[in-house]
Amino acid sequence: MFGKSYFDADGLIVAADEETGRVQGYGLAGFAPNADLNALSFAEGVICSVAVRPGDRRKGIGRALVERCEGYLANKGARSFRGGPVWPHCPFGFGLYGGTNCPGFLASDPDAEPFFKSLGYAPGGQTLVFQKKLDQPLTIADARFGMLRRRYEIQVLRSAAVGSWWHDCVWGTLEPVEFRMVDKLVNNIPCARAVVWELEGYGWRWGFPSAGILDLQVRPDLRRQGLAKLLVAQILRFLQDQFFGICEVQADAERPDVVGLCKSVGLEQVDVGTTYTKPVPESMQVPLTVASGLTPADAVANAAPR
Repeated sequence: MFGKSYFDADGLIVAADEETGRVQGYGLAGFAPNADLNALSFAEGVICSVAVRPGDRRKGIGRALVERCEGYLANKGARSFRGGPVWPHCPFGFGLYGGTNCPGFLASDPDAEPFFKSLGYAPGGQTLVFQKKLDQPLTIADARFGMLRRRYEIQVLRSAAVGSWWHDCVWGTLEPVEFRMVDKLVNNIPCARAVVWELEGYGWRWGFPSAGILDLQVRPDLRRQGLAKLLVAQILRFLQDQFFGICEVQADAERPDVVGLCKSVGLEQVDVGTTYTKPVPESMQVPLTVASGLTPADAVANAAPR
């Protein structure tokens, strides 16, 4: 986290007891990327994490942390606040919370929703979390598979291609494996891909070695033909052969095609994440003269003080 090129220490807010110095909680804020995923967008602020020690809750510490995070983001030019990172609005938190990807704040954290709603945030989207236990034989059948296997081949690349500067920043030192489906009849041209990474930080909690599937893509002209289903089925078999016990996939609730795919291969929904949004009040806004840059410092000199 601290090694990211855009990390700004001012975005990490720590609450501590004035007398003892004991840390009571923290908040972490950053910025989403621009549309091209090659720089930050200072108009879109994200509160990535808020945590307060159980014994120090209900004392206003969490509220104060969020307010400090909002102040930091607004002073850099933010026009919207987002509570809960979700791809691609996820400068921090990947691999530390949420499982395979950044789903916002999970329903299994029941305090998150009432907390952010009390601060004026509204739900801005949901991510469904699906899992498949791999300790039983896999039975994924589809009449199209036989024909697809004759034409397409799945290759395993030990080093996945990184799609953008933002992918590289978020994934960090992650070493994902790429599963690529190619057309054997047309010079092995790529037709579909998915990225898989080992969820080392979660497996011990879940009781099984676990892996997650990211960035599932199918060439637009080949969609709805069963390629994604065959690719995921092969990935599940590969993970089972490698003695993984759980595979997780996250799907935007507004993507019925991805949700349907997860269900068609036997994944079960185990959680749901929500990201919350709020416009920045006009009283907090500063002129946004630099819309984007590689680090928050790029905008500091150009943002007029309030």
